[in-house]
Amino acid sequence: MRMRKKRRSGERLCALRALFVEEKGFTGVFDSERPLRLEIGCGKGDFICALSKKEPDYNYIAMERVDDVIVVAAEKYAATRDLGCLDYHGGWRAPDGTVYKDVTWDIPVEMRGNVRFMNFDAAELCEYFEEESLDTIYANFSDPWTKNGYANRRLTHPDFLARYLKVLKAGGRFCFKTDNVELFDFSLESVENEAGFELTFVSRDLHSSDRAESNIMTEYERNFSSQGIKINCLEAVKK
Repeated sequence: MRMRKKRRSGERLCALRALFVEEKGFTGVFDSERPLRLEIGCGKGDFICALSKKEPDYNYIAMERVDDVIVVAAEKYAATRDLGCLDYHGGWRAPDGTVYKDVTWDIPVEMRGNVRFMNFDAAELCEYFEEESLDTIYANFSDPWTKNGYANRRLTHPDFLARYLKVLKAGGRFCFKTDNVELFDFSLESVENEAGFELTFVSRDLHSSDRAESNIMTEYERNFSSQGIKINCLEAVKK
């Protein structure tokens, strides 16, 4: 389902621009050096907000190509880190009461936490990440691209898997979840046929598996599971 157009999304993105990465390389982006993880298609940010707090010994990049979606994720993250809230009259209200409207708040690095956002397409992955720079890549409930001729846009198409292998460290993980059975079958076959990956976990009913307790749900996942739809999951490790 396409998200409704957000009011003043450009203005809202501007206010929290300090939480975004726009150039290749991440030197000085975070307040300390930690292993780096990436979520492709972060949606409204539920997953990355929860994971970054649960496992704080990592730095995270949340990638999303749609402006109206990533602005919600960035605002949600900022709110969970006590960095303020949306102002009723527009703009972002910082904890000290200052409202940033059409201007970027230069958030002190030590206050920014361990998540940064990238407003880019996953096809550009290798343009922004160095080889063997990532510890883990997450792809949750991505577009299944079911129309004929669109399979190469799926995030588990062999072309994307090749990109992941370039930027993942040896032993790095690729984690994938979806409610779509057709997409999962395609993804499972793609990963099994990719010599650089070794499957380490497969479940067609994640919430009944031994990983259910440690699983972090996205907004889509909560909606699907509440309807009785089973969640498919796979994890692969770069050899």
